[in-house]
Amino acid sequence: MDKFFEKAAPKNRIVLLIVMDILMVQLASFVGLYVRFDFSFRAIPIRYLENLVEYTFINTIVTIIIFALCKLYKSVWHFASGTELVNIILGCTLSEMSQILGMNLLKIQMPRSYFIIYYFSLTFMVIFVRFFYRIVRTVREQKQKFQGSGSKNIMVVGAGEAGSMIVKELQNSAYLTHQHVCCLVDDSAAIQGKFLRGVRIEGRREDIPYLAGKYGIDEIVIAIPSASAQQTKEILEICNQTDCTLRILPGIYQLINGEVSASKLRKVEIEDLLGREPVKLDLDNVASYVRDKVVMVTGGGGSIGSELCRQLAAYKVKQLIIFDIYENNAYDIQQELRRKYPKLDLVVLIGSVRNTHRVQSVFETYHPQVVYHAAAHKHVPLMEDSPNEAIKNNVFGTLKTAKAAAKYGVEKFVLISTDKAVNPTNIMGASKRMCEMIIQALAKDKLEGKHNTDFVAVRFGNVLGSNGSVIPLFKKQIEEGGPVTVTHPDIIRYFMTIPEAVSLVLQAGSLAKGGEIFVLDMGEPVKIVDLARNLIKLSGYRPDEDMKIEYTGLRPGEKLYEEMLMAEEGLQDTENALIHIGKPIDFNEDEFWENLKRLKESADSDGEKTRQLVAQIVATYKPDKRKK
Repeated sequence: MDKFFEKAAPKNRIVLLIVMDILMVQLASFVGLYVRFDFSFRAIPIRYLENLVEYTFINTIVTIIIFALCKLYKSVWHFASGTELVNIILGCTLSEMSQILGMNLLKIQMPRSYFIIYYFSLTFMVIFVRFFYRIVRTVREQKQKFQGSGSKNIMVVGAGEAGSMIVKELQNSAYLTHQHVCCLVDDSAAIQGKFLRGVRIEGRREDIPYLAGKYGIDEIVIAIPSASAQQTKEILEICNQTDCTLRILPGIYQLINGEVSASKLRKVEIEDLLGREPVKLDLDNVASYVRDKVVMVTGGGGSIGSELCRQLAAYKVKQLIIFDIYENNAYDIQQELRRKYPKLDLVVLIGSVRNTHRVQSVFETYHPQVVYHAAAHKHVPLMEDSPNEAIKNNVFGTLKTAKAAAKYGVEKFVLISTDKAVNPTNIMGASKRMCEMIIQALAKDKLEGKHNTDFVAVRFGNVLGSNGSVIPLFKKQIEEGGPVTVTHPDIIRYFMTIPEAVSLVLQAGSLAKGGEIFVLDMGEPVKIVDLARNLIKLSGYRPDEDMKIEYTGLRPGEKLYEEMLMAEEGLQDTENALIHIGKPIDFNEDEFWENLKRLKESADSDGEKTRQLVAQIVATYKPDKRKK
């Protein structure tokens, strides 16, 4: 019968159901008398049989009409649930009431107990027929899950509404066969030992490793969309004690929008293990200062620059100018934005911030009102080997762009800085500190009435997934079979996601009054070796067993840890609890500009005294002794 239901056309299924309902009405009527008279056909008085036959036509027609009104011929019985069961009970109840009323009006006598037996018989038969396909299909699928090849045992963490929906889909979907939900885990003491959709809730989060071993779990599904980032991190750390594949339901908005389903599950990403709540923006302020304005992003094809462009495009800027030296990256973001925002006035220009004439001509032609300066050389080891290039691009590229901004009346200039600018031990960090000093010096020039541009710097830590970050390197090493290389077992870093970094930049621009260095509260630092181990686990391998971790030693200019603020700076709060302002360090501007001139001469001539000159400008710079 289940094969017939599966292959039959919709109209044929309706006809079959009607025919079966007609037969069930007759059978239930006979059963009502047969059971009433002690299961003996001979004991049934002939007048009751005659009365039954007399009313059967009316009873059948009325019942079929009632069933139709209760949608018993329109439901998809392959996926019958509680709603369909309620409709069946309602239909049978109305059928019984109409029978009692009709027989009384026509003065047709029947034993009182007949009506009770008839009602329960009809209800049972209709439920059995309607749910027969699903029962057979469920039994067949369970048999396949336990006996079939390639079956997957699943544990669901979270026995709330989201967990219930996930379990339901994993059990019922025709596309998710060979997946068996073995157990549920939830921290609520009140529901321990109870069942959710036939699956037992067997423990709390700390029981996950034990239960994974007990049931031979292949995959753990985290279905707690309301969990905070820290709570999610704690659960994932426990799950990582197993060898199971991890998947997670993205967030609470999925539950609110009714989008909870197995298709929404995604693989656990390394970002989930940071345990940081995302930065919350004052969207109105951000939107108000960039909307309907000409905005320019230098280095707009890079990881930070391209994300800036994506978010700015969503804020409906008047015109977006992308300026980058690397044409491939610029082309990629250009095509992406054209697809997503066909009405955006987008200008993509190729050029270097080191080229004074090119930078001046761009500002003169387009007159940007807001500039985000993301162009920079950022690879620490490479800049240690080419310090003059770091100075030319980072320091003097920033100086040329900033001076052009002041000259052509830019309203706000936002510098993208780094935590490596704090007590730098490498030339890249020192160059970024000089960029911050340039911003502070130009901000003072505004106070003296030399220009009208607000200059501000935004400092943040390492960005997950950006060019030069450890994550792409680790992923490539894992794809190649290892080993995964870490410079030192104790090295730590602050991390944030690219969207978070860009959100901070946008927020800082809206808060800027001139001369500030904005700093994000990045939470707890992360050990790089822990990051490597987690990424290995997320890739399906066991650290130190399937995939080795090797320590290569600190690279030139590399520190064991990065500070977010210099000791002298201190912190000031802003209206955003996660964003702070570092107090600018006093320095002699006249001496600073003179030192920059000498530094430029050394860098332009590829001189060997560049590091010494940088040390004179940045008092906290302690160059690596391995470099001259």
